[in-house]
Amino acid sequence: MSLIRRKSEKGRAVVYTHTIYQSAVMIGELPGDFLRVSYNQQQQMMADERIAQILQAQQQAGFMHPVPANIQGRLSLSVVQAKLAKNYGLTKMDPYVRIRIGHSVIETPTAYNGAKNPRWNKDINLYLPHGVESMYLEIFDERQFTMDDRIAWAYITIPQSVLNGDTMNEWFPLSGRQGDEKEGMINLVMSLSEVQQPVTPPTVLYQQPMVYYPQPIVQPVPAGMPAYPPQTVGSPQTQRPLFTEDDLKQVKDMFPNMEDEVVRSVLEANRGNKDATINSLLQMNSD
Repeated sequence: MSLIRRKSEKGRAVVYTHTIYQSAVMIGELPGDFLRVSYNQQQQMMADERIAQILQAQQQAGFMHPVPANIQGRLSLSVVQAKLAKNYGLTKMDPYVRIRIGHSVIETPTAYNGAKNPRWNKDINLYLPHGVESMYLEIFDERQFTMDDRIAWAYITIPQSVLNGDTMNEWFPLSGRQGDEKEGMINLVMSLSEVQQPVTPPTVLYQQPMVYYPQPIVQPVPAGMPAYPPQTVGSPQTQRPLFTEDDLKQVKDMFPNMEDEVVRSVLEANRGNKDATINSLLQMNSD
């Protein structure tokens, strides 16, 4: 038996109806693959883990995402708690916070039964563009069967001390149904740190040696003799590999539990440098 919730079109009343579902019942022993992960799922999980290891190795080798342009720093924002003036509704409120900074919109988890004193302790890290010096903050009461109710809001200017690099821990007033700056207070911790473009390893170009070949001397062919075109000797175009299979085997012997593709990817990312590759793999194992 299950419950189906239906809303009437004329009002907001909620009507529950009972529906009985009948299905066939299997009697006997369970199949051998009952509650077992299929081979395809295991293969997919192994592939996902291998890709994650390769991405981690590339990040440690210096292949990081570039920092967007027009950024003045990385803003660290902690939404700690709030003290609200009133609990709206018959039951305890379930508040959460929504923050808009520039083009970014962030929400905290819901503080269930938080009522007038919700605590979130949500840490947020984002890039702060140039020209953005304030944020718009809203507190909502999460509802199950209706729209979430907006409880309070505030326009908060980022203090100049934070833009200068200091850490600030302050309470800010909230506006709402009780009036401007009369709906309670919210506790925020803010700091701004500098960001730098990730340093990528320099690309080493292997220049092919230049070989000069003497030009053939063409002698005049006497009349009646067949003429043969001069034979030219071409220089083979070979490229020096970044590393050999012996180098790969030496590193692989030191990390027998590491996937071959992961070791090869780290060795390629380090341009064949075995010492840097070993350090990266040791760091991966320690993590």
